[in-house]
Amino acid sequence: MECSAKLFVKGDPEKLFQCLVPEDTKFDRSGFNLKKMKDGLEFDVNAKDAVALRATLNSISQLLIVFEGAKRP
Repeated sequence: MECSAKLFVKGDPEKLFQCLVPEDTKFDRSGFNLKKMKDGLEFDVNAKDAVALRATLNSISQLLIVFEGAKRP
């Protein structure tokens, strides 16, 4: 069963994109594309199964947690 999800993160799209684009976006059973939007960043996630989808969403969440932590004074 193929799965997909779109995730939108509000914030500075340029800084978010610069920080996240060097990360791996393709995995064995899943991957994601980044797209800069007017007021944030959109993640388009595709996976071959639900477990791979969950793992990819968890990876994205961890990247966002690190980004948020780096912004704090």
